[in-house]
Amino acid sequence: MTTASRGVGPGDAMDDARAIELFLEMLLSERGAAGHTVAGYQRDIGQFQKFQNLRGSDLAGADNVAIRAHLTELAESGLAPRTAARRLSALRQFYRFLQAEDLRPDDPCAAVVGPRLGRPLPKVLSEAQVILLLDAARARARADGTARSRADAVRLVALTELLYATGLRVSELVGIPMENVVEGRKCLLVRGKGGKERIVPLGQPAAAALGDYVPLREVHMGKNPRSKWLFPSRGGHLTRHRFAQLLKELAVEAGIPPEKISPHVLRHAFASHLLANGADLRAVQKMLGHADISTTQIYTHILDERLKAVVRDHHPLSRT
Repeated sequence: MTTASRGVGPGDAMDDARAIELFLEMLLSERGAAGHTVAGYQRDIGQFQKFQNLRGSDLAGADNVAIRAHLTELAESGLAPRTAARRLSALRQFYRFLQAEDLRPDDPCAAVVGPRLGRPLPKVLSEAQVILLLDAARARARADGTARSRADAVRLVALTELLYATGLRVSELVGIPMENVVEGRKCLLVRGKGGKERIVPLGQPAAAALGDYVPLREVHMGKNPRSKWLFPSRGGHLTRHRFAQLLKELAVEAGIPPEKISPHVLRHAFASHLLANGADLRAVQKMLGHADISTTQIYTHILDERLKAVVRDHHPLSRT
């Protein structure tokens, strides 16, 4: 969809609110961006808009001096370099969009160098810690209680098993429709970033946990007995935030520091454990839904660091 079809022609005056609206509309309609992703862009661009307003200017009047001044202010405020880089990325995409649509003649971010970033390795649980987490979830499911508490516990087993078995993004998992459980509950049809679909196979433990939960779904349906979601909840499906809370509670029961646990950490564990056990990098890339294999290669760096630690800690010559 062009700006002309949106009622804006090349060279037309563009106020900030309308420019942001058009950009966010493009993210939703053309890139298939998720709602929380769009909200993040809106928040980051809005921060720069406030910065410009305080300087007596606006988004449309921004130049590379303003962009650099904004980055300097962020650094001086103590903002993490990675967060500042994300904000710069949002502004780059926003201004490239305006330039591509002939709504401004240049991209003020083009010559701006972002903050230097290290390459932090993802947090990963050991295989033993994952087993402790799953054992704690199963212990909940075996405990006596009400029909609701048992359904909650069986759901948590299914969620944890599925996340570790598939490496799905948490938004992909909690938002999966029941109809996307296919092949006799042996596979999931996942709609990932940009609306791209992929088939993810389930191992026997995950398939069994899913089979245990499906008959109990109606307990979570509330006033919507025909909910389409695999993990229904009042008003829709289980939220990412609630699942993250449940995982941290489970970590405490498993004797694992809760700050080490999040849904994304289990995604990291899935990938790194597969590679450590000889899985093909391309296969892991496909299951994770990464568009670029370089994103998946970060997990090989985790293995490299572990090997270095083994040599450092156990090789006799490393102690001399």
